Amino acid sequence: MMAPENSKFLKAYDMASSTTQQFPPDVLLHFYALYKRATEQNGFYIPPTNKGDLRSAFKINALVQVKSLSKDEAKKRYIEMVEEHIGKIPE
Repeated sequence: MMAPENSKFLKAYDMASSTTQQFPPDVLLHFYALYKRATEQNGFYIPPTNKGDLRSAFKINALVQVKSLSKDEAKKRYIEMVEEHIGKIPE
């Protein structure tokens, strides 16, 4: 059985994935990092990088900022971000 917060997290992810809203890059990076932290399977996730790839550097920086969060805390914060930026998550 899925825990209620997992169900709410999945609904939050669906909302974030399907929104047509435009967000500043820092908000998008925070969504990305929280999602990756909440769903990582085998330790800390590091995206593949190309030397000099600025986008990857920003992603890594965002991930480092959330690495101390537990998976459950990352899910909770992701849900809070969706509700703040997109809207209330249906029950």
